[in-house]
Amino acid sequence: MKKLFLILVITSLFAACETKDSTNNLIVIVKYKTQEKKSVDAITGLKKLIEEVKKEDHFVNLRVHIDQNDNSNILLYEEWDDELYYKNQHMKTDHLQKFIVDSQEFLAGPPDITFWKVNAVYK
Repeated sequence: MKKLFLILVITSLFAACETKDSTNNLIVIVKYKTQEKKSVDAITGLKKLIEEVKKEDHFVNLRVHIDQNDNSNILLYEEWDDELYYKNQHMKTDHLQKFIVDSQEFLAGPPDITFWKVNAVYK
C-alpha cells in the first residue's frame, strides 16, 4: 500500500511539473486576403511556411481558418509562449522572409496582424 501511495505521489508531482499555464501565451491573429482566384496558391504557400514555423522555438500551435462565404479570406490563429521571440526572432526567420516575398504572387497585400492575451477560458 505504501508503494502504491508513493507511486501516486511521484506521478502527481511529475504531472504538475509538466503542466504549463497557457493563459500567458501570446495569441496572434493574422488575416490574409488573397488575389482573385489565388486561394489555393495561398493555402499551398501557407502550408509550406507552417511546416517550417512548427519547428521554431516557442511555437505552441496554429490553426488555419477559411471564410465559408469567401475563400479569399484566410485567418490564422497562432499561439506562442514567448511574445518577444515572436515579435523579433520569428519575424526575421529565413522561411518567413521568403514567404513575404513569394506571397506577392497570391496575396492581395500585407496581412492584418493583431496580438491578444487570454482573459478567461471556458470549457
